[in-house]
Amino acid sequence: MINFKKINLCFLLIVVILNFFFVAPSYSSINSREDLFNNALDLSSKGDFNIALKQWNSYLELYPDDAAALSNRGNVKLVIGDTEGSINDQEKAINLNPNEVDSYINRGIAEEALGLWLLAKKDYKFVISKDSDNFSALYNLANVEGSLSNWENARDLFSQAASYNTEFAMARSSMALADYQLGNFDESEKELKKLIRRYPAFADARAALTALNWSRGMSGQAESNWIAVTELDPRYSDEEWLIRVRRWPPEPTKDLMKFIALK
Repeated sequence: MINFKKINLCFLLIVVILNFFFVAPSYSSINSREDLFNNALDLSSKGDFNIALKQWNSYLELYPDDAAALSNRGNVKLVIGDTEGSINDQEKAINLNPNEVDSYINRGIAEEALGLWLLAKKDYKFVISKDSDNFSALYNLANVEGSLSNWENARDLFSQAASYNTEFAMARSSMALADYQLGNFDESEKELKKLIRRYPAFADARAALTALNWSRGMSGQAESNWIAVTELDPRYSDEEWLIRVRRWPPEPTKDLMKFIALK
């Protein structure tokens, strides 16, 4: 819903998909400081999170008022499970640089991890008020609305996120799933088929179409898509992952689980 400029990490938690940003520093300084920052950022980007945390700690001991470093460390803390520490770092970054919207997105992601939907919603809406075409904030806000069972709002927000980033396939798939939840089955099927034609290996769309086909009595088509899903991503057979991590709506989840139970 994370380069020295900005690197985007997608977590199917997140995916808060979560969308997750490492913030670029706003300073221009001596090479030693820049090297320290880049080293920590590189470790974070490669997924060496425990080592990256030590590097961010060392950097922040020298430069405690660097908002970008605080936000980056907060992202690392979230990944390794220190969600409250992540929020604390994002709040420090926001206090130091209240106009940097990525820190609000990062705090919102951490708030979502704790189920603090209204706080996350407030952060994402703030970002959108400053940057109306910020597709990450729109997508994450849509996930929050879904968690609050506001599927009409979620569907509209997923659509907006997809319109601002036409390559954001997960937003389009999530929009189709919201249509599914709302009973707009023809619209959902049309969008899912378009996604599969464009991205044949996109497991999310194939899994959603499996559930939709089965619910409409098209068992052969459901079986065909499910075979592909099991080869692409076996997590779609895990109901808890589907609801809590991928954030599917209840109706398609229920239908997919019924299909799997009959196999």
